[in-house]
Amino acid sequence: MVLSTSLHSLCIIPHTSQSKIPSIFNLLKSPLAKPHLKINPIFKPSSLSLSTRPSKLRPKTQNFRTPTIRSLFTGIVEEMGEIKQLGMADHGGFDLKIHAKTVIEDVHLGDSIAVNGTCLTVTDFDTHLGEFTVGLAPETLRKTSLSELEPGSLVNLERAIPPTGRMGGHFVQGHVDGTAEIVGKQVEGDSLWIKVKTDKNLLKYVVPKGFIAIDGTSLTVVDVFEEELCFNFMLVAYTRQKVVIPLKEIGQKVNLEVDILGKYVERLLSSGFVDSIKGSRFPETHNKVSSCFTYVVFTLVVESGSYL
Repeated sequence: MVLSTSLHSLCIIPHTSQSKIPSIFNLLKSPLAKPHLKINPIFKPSSLSLSTRPSKLRPKTQNFRTPTIRSLFTGIVEEMGEIKQLGMADHGGFDLKIHAKTVIEDVHLGDSIAVNGTCLTVTDFDTHLGEFTVGLAPETLRKTSLSELEPGSLVNLERAIPPTGRMGGHFVQGHVDGTAEIVGKQVEGDSLWIKVKTDKNLLKYVVPKGFIAIDGTSLTVVDVFEEELCFNFMLVAYTRQKVVIPLKEIGQKVNLEVDILGKYVERLLSSGFVDSIKGSRFPETHNKVSSCFTYVVFTLVVESGSYL
């Protein structure tokens, strides 16, 4: 999760009302910024409103509990939820209220739910209305595309996988690394090609036929275009009907989480591990270290759910 309570990027909300709505974009300037937004009543939603009034109908609400093993996802979207409200809360944070059917069936306070691939914590819910609220920190708004949302927007939702659950996609942490901009869409048969552009610091972890989570959806990279800082992927007909990515237009952003394996290997190599192998004057030491390196990489592959 984005540090379980961490939250990411802030992008311009596409359809801003002409009325004088206080700006939340000062959250981009500094983590210490103190925005002041008016909270509108729940019966009069706006793109920057969020009712924090506790609901009287909470038949399944339980005492807050800290989730145990609830911070791992598979990238298999369970449903698309609808944004009901978003904006500043009276406690000074930024909240999202989402309408859902599936993920709220067994929800508890403190549960982790991936919203467009961003691991967020449930802070309130109402099973009668089919709504739950998650909190966002300024860093999450800066790092992700969640601020582009508005009432009525659809989002991908996935509950954290239990230890006994099926691993349908790959290991996704819900820790968004950054965003990518959609630069191309092309239909081929009943499938859809999508091309996105991202920062070179993220593109280095993207490899052809490798795993990647896009808006929380586990997908396979098809090609990487280094000079363009782009890569593409394909959505089959079934996936197109189950996730929000096809609904986005060219120019809009998607959240990216690269395969953690690449970052682990990069960290290991930059620690001087390889140099210690090259500097060894004893063949037996060289062989032992090489075997150790192979074992470490193999362990990372297995633990990350990737297969070479």
